[in-house]
Amino acid sequence: MDIPVKRSFVAVNKAKLYYEIAGNGIPFVMIHAGVADHRQWNNEFATFKKDYRVIRYDMRGYGKSEPVEGEFSHMGDLESLLDSLAIREPLVIMGCSMGGGIALDFTVTHPEMVKALIMVDSGPSGLKLDVQQPEKFADAEKAFNDGNLDLVCEIETQIWFDGTGRTPNQVNLQMRSLLYEMNHIALENEVKNLGKRKPNLDTPTSERLHELRCPVLVIVGEHDTPYCLAAAEYMTKEIKLAHKEVIRDAAHLPNMDHPEKFQKIVRDFLGNLHVD
Repeated sequence: MDIPVKRSFVAVNKAKLYYEIAGNGIPFVMIHAGVADHRQWNNEFATFKKDYRVIRYDMRGYGKSEPVEGEFSHMGDLESLLDSLAIREPLVIMGCSMGGGIALDFTVTHPEMVKALIMVDSGPSGLKLDVQQPEKFADAEKAFNDGNLDLVCEIETQIWFDGTGRTPNQVNLQMRSLLYEMNHIALENEVKNLGKRKPNLDTPTSERLHELRCPVLVIVGEHDTPYCLAAAEYMTKEIKLAHKEVIRDAAHLPNMDHPEKFQKIVRDFLGNLHVD
């Protein structure tokens, strides 16, 4: 039997956030990366809705959630979304990249609300590491300043989807195209210069990792940037109940590189915790 999906918008602090929700059981919230939107989780949403009450959404300025004037925080938007959906019981929360940072901030702020945290190619806010940035970062910044969004998007797709040491002909071109499309929407919204984003927390979570009491799964693609690889190692050492998994032949969005492998890692983690 096909499980129905509710697709709608919720009014949050002058904005309208697009979300999808399906299934029954423990809530499982999925937060996309800063170069993506809710479609990053297409495969995971379809798979985990069979056993969980899955929720995915577009952050403000991404996908179908248009940016608007006014101050906001991404964590505040998440809190409002969950409140509007009357989700108050402990949940599983998973975020990729910037989405992982939001998930971590939420977990530190609402420890009673989180059964398990999954950090995908992400890191805590305020974490400074002595690692080299890819030279392509400067190329992307120059292209952005020149107003060439197509070039920015291609360079960022090379950084985040192809990753270090891989070329476009070594990756899933359909997934690569989806990442390019999602990121282009985000860039188009960014140049509108609408809204003022505030930090989620006053104290960076890099200084609060010792507060985490729930199990944490740290997933990273082996072809991600040096910073993300180092951040994954750092969290694994600093968080008491952290476990790290490296996905081979994957970069910054490993669930799009290898959906089945990624889902098995997540399912095994949750199964071992009896979170089902």
